[in-house]
Amino acid sequence: MGGFFGVASKKDCVLELFYGVDYHSHLGTRRGGMAVYGAGGFNRAIHNIENSPFRTKFERDVEELHGSLGIGCISDYEPQPLLLQSHLGSFAITTVGKINNQDEILNKAYQDGRTHFLEMSGGQINATELVGSLICRKESITEGIRYVQELVDGSMTVLIMTKEGIYAARDLHGRTPVVIGKKEGAYCVSFENFAYLNLGYEHYKELGPGEIVYITPESVETLVEPQYNKMKICSFLWVYYGYPTSAYEGVNVEEMRYRCGSMLAKRDGDSVHPDIVAGVPDSGVAHAIGYANESGIPYARPFIKYTPTWPRSFMPTNQSQRDLIARMKLIPVQALIENKKLLLIDDSIVRGTQLRETTEFLYRSGAKEVHVRPACPPLVYGCKYLNFSRSKSEMELITRRVIREREGDNCPEEVLEEYTNPDTCRYAQMIEEIRRLQNFTTLRYHRLDDLLASIGLEPCRVCTYCFDGKE
Repeated sequence: MGGFFGVASKKDCVLELFYGVDYHSHLGTRRGGMAVYGAGGFNRAIHNIENSPFRTKFERDVEELHGSLGIGCISDYEPQPLLLQSHLGSFAITTVGKINNQDEILNKAYQDGRTHFLEMSGGQINATELVGSLICRKESITEGIRYVQELVDGSMTVLIMTKEGIYAARDLHGRTPVVIGKKEGAYCVSFENFAYLNLGYEHYKELGPGEIVYITPESVETLVEPQYNKMKICSFLWVYYGYPTSAYEGVNVEEMRYRCGSMLAKRDGDSVHPDIVAGVPDSGVAHAIGYANESGIPYARPFIKYTPTWPRSFMPTNQSQRDLIARMKLIPVQALIENKKLLLIDDSIVRGTQLRETTEFLYRSGAKEVHVRPACPPLVYGCKYLNFSRSKSEMELITRRVIREREGDNCPEEVLEEYTNPDTCRYAQMIEEIRRLQNFTTLRYHRLDDLLASIGLEPCRVCTYCFDGKE
């Protein structure tokens, strides 16, 4: 995943840029970057943030960078923003998205003319550099952005800073958000709409799908109108990625999670009788509060995330390290676990490794029962549009492993669809097998129709591909 922030101001904007980008630290854990334009021209700083927070790594850069225009990002993948020079002039660029047809685009670029791209470690091409190169094939930045949006299979949201202003373009299908803030003498652009409130900005507008705007300290000009009929915003933003204070398409994340938990409780009815309801910190907490409020069962915290040395959502790319750190972060509260029946809500179950280990230490700490309620439907398909999971294959998903055991390696699509329908026998059998493997007392996932109702947007405007495989 990733996030970005940009400022166009009549004054020096570096401090605002610094704090605005830092407010996106929950969206990525590998690299951060800032680029500014001022009297000294373009300047940039990029740092690895895998072992320390963005704010710590960039404190010195805030003193050294100066400019009235700036963009920055948090990224889980390639280093950015990049500085490029072309027939369109010099500009800085940062992106959020996923390019599924990158090899095809690269091959076409090589065939059209002798060109080259810098190779990152591991033999990968920087996707943001590729996007910049594609933009430069056209006669204007606006035309170039539209060309990229139409060419990319996946998703692509872009910020470009020139010497005069900032171009902001939301993904063609609006899978990720872009919002604008305003105050006297400045505008800002952000992935998360809460990131600028403490900086003195007020909400100005939210870009629609495919919309492109040009931002200066004086104005925001729409260059390409939005296409709302193409909207397919990612449902997982509300389930997991979004910060509680964020809102997308007018729907607040925290409120949506309360509604989600409430619907889970209504589905359970009188079928289970836990002593307490708990959320896996941090993304399961609001869902659990919603469940507790609806059911009347007390909410409690039977384990606490240790924040003094793990203050952010730090997770390394190595899976064994991720599993170890997940264990280290959560400290059990023995008095709230021993001889208790617990109902536990997590945002999702991906591989199942971490939640199984959490369940095991709850039993070791004396829990009598552990009922689990994931706050979204079973993840059956790998996301084609955003890098929200580090799974290298769909077969890393616990659902797909169970399905493969039951159906073999080549499960027909029509059979796979049955596993996404909560009213079928195959779905019920899959859930029971996951429950058995994970050693839960009971397991009930959030239904897709309830998830969509929790969000409250028209279902046709929300992407649910990872749950039902429908594009």
